Amino acid sequence: VFGGTISKFNSSFYGNLVAHRLPIRRESIHSFRNKSITISSLLGRRTKVKRETVIPDPDYRIPIVLLGASGLLVYSNNLAAAVPVGLLGLLLLVQATRVRFVFDDEALEVRVGSELKESGENVFVGGKNRWKYSSFVNWEFWWPNFPILVYFKETQTKPEGQIHFFPIIFNGNQLYDVMVERCGPSKTSGPKKK
Repeated sequence: VFGGTISKFNSSFYGNLVAHRLPIRRESIHSFRNKSITISSLLGRRTKVKRETVIPDPDYRIPIVLLGASGLLVYSNNLAAAVPVGLLGLLLLVQATRVRFVFDDEALEVRVGSELKESGENVFVGGKNRWKYSSFVNWEFWWPNFPILVYFKETQTKPEGQIHFFPIIFNGNQLYDVMVERCGPSKTSGPKKK
């Protein structure tokens, strides 16, 4: 917050200081002997506020829909289609219970298990499954009105850019909000918030 006043700042070293409408930024407020003290910067130095780590909740809707569709295909005696759809639903159900996307102060990282262990090296492109937000070129939800996949392109893995896709097995609203906050808006700005 910019602007404000410092009034009756008691100090055993400097006595009383009374000032009005100084261009200051308030950093934090502390209580000392029932008096409120605002610690401010007159020089405009910025103190970096660390953002909290966000882990979107798991969402089982896509795996359940796929397993339900597989069941309907079995009921209609279409086993050739039921098997791959059912296996995909089962895979996504297992992944939704174990994979977590951890958005810390500076990067997105893929972790596994309830203890959030490192996921190891990326089996497709190599390297750690951790990407700094500053390396994101673009990201999208596909399809914006009914998101199933998330796409993002980053330049940390390869200088020319590396594309990543992952199914939305997390709370879509939480995922969208943290992606906008940490990576900036997507090119299509979807899905539309209601």
